[in-house]
Amino acid sequence: MAKIALITGAGGQDGAYLARLLLNKGYKVYAAERRTSSGELWRLRKLGILGDVEVVPLELSEESNVSRLIERLRADEIYNLAAQSFVGTSFEQPLYTAEIDALGVVRLLEAIRIRSPQSKFYQASTSEMFGKVSVSPQSETTQFHPRSPYGVAKLYGHWITVNYREAYDLFACSGILFNHESPLRGAEFVTRKTTIALAHLKRGNGPVLKLGNLNARRDWGFAGDYVLGMWQMLNAPNPDDYVLATGESHSVRDFVTLAANHLGFDIEWRGEGREETGIDRDSGRTLVEIDPRYFRPAEVDMLIGDAAKAKRTLGWAATTSFEGLVEMMAQADYDEPFGPGR
Repeated sequence: MAKIALITGAGGQDGAYLARLLLNKGYKVYAAERRTSSGELWRLRKLGILGDVEVVPLELSEESNVSRLIERLRADEIYNLAAQSFVGTSFEQPLYTAEIDALGVVRLLEAIRIRSPQSKFYQASTSEMFGKVSVSPQSETTQFHPRSPYGVAKLYGHWITVNYREAYDLFACSGILFNHESPLRGAEFVTRKTTIALAHLKRGNGPVLKLGNLNARRDWGFAGDYVLGMWQMLNAPNPDDYVLATGESHSVRDFVTLAANHLGFDIEWRGEGREETGIDRDSGRTLVEIDPRYFRPAEVDMLIGDAAKAKRTLGWAATTSFEGLVEMMAQADYDEPFGPGR
């Protein structure tokens, strides 16, 4: 009999790649989405799997809805990928971010505890919980110091998952995933915003790319690699928490430069601070400008992960290089002028 998996936030980047992985492993997959986000299932359609999953409505702020769905499905594995996942938005909507990213997690866990305690649970934690880091690289034992409402809310979700594992003996895991991207990434994230804008500029029909802190450094990997780690966590002998990361750190400027180069621009950086611009050497055309609106009230300057525990225990490792990831995303947005799902 096929295993049953429930994925919350299944219309997102990670949810789509995870659904495809589980379908390929023979699972019956339920894709949970808010009723108001039904138009965002384009990623499942893009991967050719929308007809292979069963879409079910789920609102993480509605306790009775959560409880009924958990009891009805009694899924073997539950992957909580639903979140208000944009750091910038969390400063503008801190209460909503807390409602979904923090309290939504405990609603799921409480429903599992009461209605389906045999279900294995995966919580999507994040490297943003490390925030103002004191040591590098960051591992499962590194102290947390989140610098955004998003990071703070996710930290509650992380610790309540640990608490339910220890207090109620649930098979509950948190994956502390560092930045992972793909052509299915939302256009509001800096990586996808960059590749979309540069692709339009290459075709001659786009405005200058406006960015904030070019010096921020992140550990960027491919989302398709990371969803395998999620599955491996729930299929390990014992529940635990794991960092998934590449172990490399690159700046936003590095990402922009590589994407521009792949699309045929020879970018030169001129000026400093808010006056810095990215210029195409061949044409003299301005490609990138700094816009102070994109600076965060509290910045996370540097993140780099240590995934040694995941490699040792799960056999997991990132397989896509930073260069390969950037080229994949830039080419996808150049090949599809209006963007996936549009």
